[in-house]
Amino acid sequence: MKRNLTYALAACLLLPAALRAQTQQPDTTLNRTVVVEQEYAPLIRDAAKVNALPRVEEPEITPRPVEYDAAPAPATQIPADTLQAFSAQEQLRRATPGYLRVGYGNYNNLDVRANYLFLFGQRDRLNVTFAMDGMNGELETGDPAYLWDAFHYHTRAALDYTHRFDRVSLNAAGHFGLRNFAMLPGGVASRQKLTSGDVHIGVGSHDESLPVQFRAETNLLLYQRKQGYPNSDAQEVAVRTRADIWGTVAENQQVGVDLQMNNLFYRHNLYQDYTPLSLTPYYAYEANGWKLRAGVHVDPAFSFGQKFRVSPDVLVQYAFPARTTLYVQARGGRLLNDFRRLEALSPYAEPTAQLDATYEQLNAALGVRVGTLAGFGLHLYGGYQNLKDDLFFRLPGALDTFIPTFGVWNTDNFYAGAELTYSYRDIVTFTAEGCYRNWSATDEEKQAGALAFKPAFEGNFRLEIRPITPLHVQVGYLIESRTDAGGWSIDPVSNLYVGANYSFFKNFAIYARLDNLLNKNYYHSWLCPTEGINVVGGVTLRF
Repeated sequence: MKRNLTYALAACLLLPAALRAQTQQPDTTLNRTVVVEQEYAPLIRDAAKVNALPRVEEPEITPRPVEYDAAPAPATQIPADTLQAFSAQEQLRRATPGYLRVGYGNYNNLDVRANYLFLFGQRDRLNVTFAMDGMNGELETGDPAYLWDAFHYHTRAALDYTHRFDRVSLNAAGHFGLRNFAMLPGGVASRQKLTSGDVHIGVGSHDESLPVQFRAETNLLLYQRKQGYPNSDAQEVAVRTRADIWGTVAENQQVGVDLQMNNLFYRHNLYQDYTPLSLTPYYAYEANGWKLRAGVHVDPAFSFGQKFRVSPDVLVQYAFPARTTLYVQARGGRLLNDFRRLEALSPYAEPTAQLDATYEQLNAALGVRVGTLAGFGLHLYGGYQNLKDDLFFRLPGALDTFIPTFGVWNTDNFYAGAELTYSYRDIVTFTAEGCYRNWSATDEEKQAGALAFKPAFEGNFRLEIRPITPLHVQVGYLIESRTDAGGWSIDPVSNLYVGANYSFFKNFAIYARLDNLLNKNYYHSWLCPTEGINVVGGVTLRF
């Protein structure tokens, strides 16, 4: 056995050497070696022949009794955050940045409005606005044999940019205005053009943690009247600066000062340059339903209109828990009679002489506001107003021509008014407001027409209905009776109007408005008649 094992070991040791000694003979023409390679394909055992499966035994489960804790536990021991109620994140519907309205009327009325708001992140915004309205048609002058071939177009454009810093905001804006219209018959010119523009820069704080809050702005205002009597191409340049600074001195108490200065310069007329100044220190308190403000207007003027005037700036208001607010106020201040204010009163009248500023010496009022949960609201008020150098239309008979001009006189009036509102959801809204005024002036002032266009009663009644979601209907009546002007009879304003708009899609609608449905012939200013039955309609688009 030992010998056999020895032979086996020797054979294993000599086998590699024998393998290395073998050498393949080279191929010849008669003898060639061919090597055949086959794909690896092992045999798979037939699964049907594997029939010996292990035995599986069913598991046995022994149930255990469940024990419940029936002891009562107070609700205060249950954690508040055991199960949070799911609620979706609420977000306000984002308004569309663009708006366009285009309309046309039976007096060749033009109604165009366009606006777009550019948002650059959370800090910057730029608002672009354009508007144009006007008419071109024949108006009745009171003489059936003569019709006034009138036209009047007003164009406005504006850019308004705001940047919000961490603690303050910067605002820069520019505005442009242009009026082209036909002058009244018998005037010094057949047509007039009024051009205005301004540049505005302002800063203001919005961080309530600052010890002192402020708002400051400066404005450069330009104005030009193409035609005029006795001077043409009159120009007005104004630099208007305003600052308001206030701070908290105690809880719910503030003190501040409001400063405003106007530097006015004139060209191509006989007006004097002048500088009016207004300084208003005040104290304010607001807490527990009370709102108090005690201040005084100190208003000097330099160069033209060298006058020193003082008026109150006082407000006492208390809000009762039952949705009722009672207030008492005494206000005043200066109103500059610059070219812009004259245009707002009447673009057809001529400033033949430089006018001093109107000064509201006192406007004292007592009022109460009442609101209810049912949608009703009531506002009752009454008071007294005293005006120095009040602006008015001078009667055309005082001049050789029929050119309406301006003048100033001292006037005062007692007034009382009421406003009633009702709103039911978004379906019905009703507003009725009226104000009665009792004006007084000397007989000489009345003869000059100081009270000719002063309102004796102003009333406005408006009803808005939304019967279905896309349809909005508005019906209203505007009335304004005039004060006795020393023998001059001025017809009251009487305008019955109706309007509607219908939304076909989410951002597309059509609208129409009818004015002066009673076809009344009344005047807004001397010798300036209004349109008859007037219809304007068009489309609106939001994008």
